[in-house]
Formats: sequence, C-alpha cells, structure tokens
Amino acid sequence: MHVVVTGAAGALGRDVVGVLAAGGHAISGIDLSEDVASVAGVGVPLGGIDLGDAGRVAEAFEQAVAAAGPVHGLVNIAGGFAWETVAEGDPATWERMFAINVGSALNACRAALPHLEAPASIVNVGAAATARAGLGMGAYTAAKSGVARLTEALAEELKGGGVRVNAVLPSIIDTPANRNDMPDADFPAWVTGTELANVIAFLLSPDASGVTGALVPVTGRV
Repeated sequence: MHVVVTGAAGALGRDVVGVLAAGGHAISGIDLSEDVASVAGVGVPLGGIDLGDAGRVAEAFEQAVAAAGPVHGLVNIAGGFAWETVAEGDPATWERMFAINVGSALNACRAALPHLEAPASIVNVGAAATARAGLGMGAYTAAKSGVARLTEALAEELKGGGVRVNAVLPSIIDTPANRNDMPDADFPAWVTGTELANVIAFLLSPDASGVTGALVPVTGRV
C-alpha cells in the first residue's frame, strides 16, 4: 500500500513513517524541510514542498505517483502551533494558523483525490483541544476545529466511493520540542508519537473499513 505522509520530517512524522514502513507500506514523504530524505522508511522523499502552494503540492503528488504508483493512504501531519491571547495578539496569527493547519491539509487532500485508488483512506491530525479553547489557544484551536470540519465534509463527499476520511485528536504529544517548552509537565501522561502512529495505522487499515467521518481522541493519560 502506498501512503503519502505530509510533515514526514517532523517528530510525529518520523514516528508515523516508522510504524507504517514496519507494516510493509511504501511511503512518500512530503515536507518543507529537505531533511525528509533522511527519514528512515521514506522511499520517495519530496522535500522543499510548501504545502500552502496548491500547485506545488499537486506536482509533489504527481512525482509520488510516478515513483510509487497510485495512492492508497494519506496522512496529513503538517501543521503548527502558536500561543497568543486575543487582546494582545495579532490577527495575522489567526490567518497563519489557518494556512498551516487547515490550508495544508486541504491542499494535500485535493491533490490526492485524482490519485487515490480505492479502497483508500485519509487521516488528518487535529487536536483534542478543539473541544474547548483555553487561554492563548484561540487561533490554534479555531484552526484545528477547521481540520475537523474538513474531515467531516470530505468524508461525506466520498462516502460510498471506497475512500474513508477520519481524524485523530491528540492531546499533548511527547516530543523533544514539547518537553523543552513545558519542562515541568507530567511527561508520562502525554500521548507518545508511537501510540498516535498506531491509531493512524489502524485507521488506514482494512480493519477500520467501517469507520469514516470519525474524530478519534488519542489523549494518552491526560
């Protein structure tokens, strides 16, 4: 099965690629960073790709298909976070959060559609924080809520056509960056990248053939 992973060079991307490659999947990795070429398990590295550029994303998928064949799975990991209050923040932060979270997933989904070979599955990475925005989380939470609505809308569009669309909603993911930002946190309570990757692998698999339009909380022990 050929799976395209966006954000493959990041901490979670590397965990997801590792789990999927161990399961025998062929992986095309898309990332803005050229470091994607160093990710173990990525067979087709596509670095230097700005996921905000719909045309460039479409070209990347064409390259992936030319190298590895039709796409059976897409995992949208690429995204970003910003902490900023509404009163003291910048409206541009909201636009940036939507661009790098919703826009990246939207462009990847649209680029994938002509190349999907059913049965196929798309898994987006949202956030458990969409249930309620906390202090300084407005822009990020609104953007990740957009990812959830994108997931539901596309699932309805593709229902019955052999393509499923779901999202995982993690709490804080145990990454080096998050540990650095929150040094006093309870790290064992966080969800690990491998735990999240295993849920993503399940949603991509035939075992989840009856699941589409779902927003699956993966919150570890938080």
